[in-house]
This record gives sequence, structure tokens and C-alpha cells, in this order.
Amino acid sequence: MNLAATATNESLAQTSNVLIYSAMAVYLLAFFAYMAEWLFGSRSKVARTAAALTGGDGKSAAAPVKVRSAREGGSTAVLERPEVITRSASGTRDLPDGPGAAGGDAQGDLYGRIAISLTVLAWGIEAAGVVTRALSVQRAPWGNMYEFNITFTTVAVGVYLTLLALKRNVRWIGLPLVTTVLLDLGLAVTVLYTASDQLVPALHSYWLWIHVSTAIFCGAVFYVGAVATLLYLFRERYESKLAAGLKPGSFATSVMERLPASATLDKFAYRVNAAVFPLWTFTIIAGAIWAGDAWGRYWGWDPKEVWSFITWVAYAAYLHARATAGWKGRKAAYLALIAFGCWLFNYYGVNIFVTGKHSYAGV
Repeated sequence: MNLAATATNESLAQTSNVLIYSAMAVYLLAFFAYMAEWLFGSRSKVARTAAALTGGDGKSAAAPVKVRSAREGGSTAVLERPEVITRSASGTRDLPDGPGAAGGDAQGDLYGRIAISLTVLAWGIEAAGVVTRALSVQRAPWGNMYEFNITFTTVAVGVYLTLLALKRNVRWIGLPLVTTVLLDLGLAVTVLYTASDQLVPALHSYWLWIHVSTAIFCGAVFYVGAVATLLYLFRERYESKLAAGLKPGSFATSVMERLPASATLDKFAYRVNAAVFPLWTFTIIAGAIWAGDAWGRYWGWDPKEVWSFITWVAYAAYLHARATAGWKGRKAAYLALIAFGCWLFNYYGVNIFVTGKHSYAGV
């Protein structure tokens, strides 16, 4: 009976590995589709629309712009200015959102929809791999860094797909998300892979499901917020150059003009970070309660506990600065990236390079 169960568990573990590799292959196809969306979008009307909106001299146009078209026989056509997005900082520029990665190009949009379909398929395969891994060990699949990685990437893509299902304009996240998912999974299957095994006694608790699942979800949302923050910095610098009368390069123009306005990116990053911060607070509290049950103390300044708290302080400082000190724009963005950097070090650095009570199963 035990031999049969062991054989079944090994078979499930092998199936899980096959599913994870299959998901990576489909994610790779999705990556190429997202790249095609951006490439075909670059040949669209984005550059001409951007030039018309800025009056052709890098300065924002406040009214509809008249342009001549050869196909219209030299007649004057009126290009309507897209809906203006008000920036969060008063007294600054008001700029419209870009048309998206496809840039209004029909073929680019087709590749974009193919990319999303492939992302959904890859997510389904990866989720099946995570579930199969859990069945192979008959526990939550979060006992080591390999299992944490495959679950984290599944949740991160799930957050992205949920936002798309809610009709949010977040398709611009697709390319950086799939790129980092491929890198994360590549690291998981080559460096961090650990064979299926049972947990140490201290981890046999229902708090494993509560504490680690919320930590994974918070990290996935923090990641989405960090991507938006990083893109905000690029887009804001691009807008500043336009306002100063400078002419950015053609590549920067093609990419930046298809992104949402800096105000939209800034607001999106702030909202997702603010929304998930209470859950991160709960994650730390749940971890302390679990530590009390497992080790007889709620807080012992273990490296993982310390960096979880540092991450909490960093995000609290970011949200406090936004709410009370009136920090907007680049200063707030730098704080947000520092906070995510703390989370990232807590995720990789502490687990791999620092030894503590949270060090289980090698990595």
C-alpha cells in the first residue's frame, strides 16, 4: 500500500514537472506574440497622432489640430484630441492615455489578442502543475523556494488576467510580466528545484495555508504595482522632455506614446499598493501567531521577520508620504520601488543567503 502510494506521488511529481515545462513553452510563445504586438504597433498611426497632438514641435496642443491628408485631396481634417486624463499633482500637465501596445494597428491588435489567449492557456497549464505538485506531497505547495516560485508566478499572471477580465486597461503589463515570469520559472527549474518531500513538523499547521497564501498574493500585487511605477518613471521623463520642447528619439516616441499617461500609471500603482497593504499587514500578524504556535514566541527577530517588517515600514512610508506629505510623482515612485526592492530581497535574498528559522528544505 505504501509502495503504491509512493509510486503515485512520484508519478504526480513528474506530471507536475512536465506541466511546468509545458507552461514555460506556452509563455515563450506568448512572449513572442506580445513582442509582435509592440512591433506591429510601432508602424501604426501612433507617431502621426503624437505629432498632431503635440503640434509637431514637442509642445502639448490644447485644442484639436488640423492636418492635411493627401487622400483627402488636400482638404483639412480635424483630429480630435483623446479624452484628457487629469494628473494627480495639481498644476502639472494633462495628457491623454496612449492607444495601447497595438497602437491602433489591426494586425498588432490581433497579435495582442493571441498573446492574451496564450497567456490564459499557459496560466491554466501552470496552475495545473501547481495543483499536481500539491497532490504529490499532499500539502500546500509552498514548502520550499521552487514551490513558492511556481505558485507566485501563477498568482501574478492570475492578477493580470483578472484585471483584464474586469475591463481594466492593463494590457501594457503583458510583455514585462511574461518576461519576468519566464525568468522566474527558469530560475525555479534550474537553480531552485527541490524534489517533492514532506514538511518539517513546525510547518504542519493550517496557518501555512493562511500566512503563505496571503504573502504570495501580496507579492504578486506588489509586483504589478512595481511594473506600473517603473513605467511611470519612463513615461514621466518622456512627457517632461516634450514639455521642455525637446524631441525624444523615434523608439522612445513609439513606445511611450502607446503607454497610459504618467498620471494614469501613477494613480494605478498607488491604488494597487494601497489596496494590498492591509493584507500585507495581516500577513505579518498571521506569521507572528503561527510563530507563537510553532516556536513558543510571537516575534524573535528572525531575518525573515525583520525583512517582512522592513518591507511593511517601506510601504507604510510610501503611503503616508502620498497621503499626508503630498509627495507625488518621482519622489513617491522611488519610495515605492525601494519598498518593492525590500520585498524582493525578503523573497530571494533572505531565503538563499541568510540562515534562520525560516530556512527549510535547502531553499
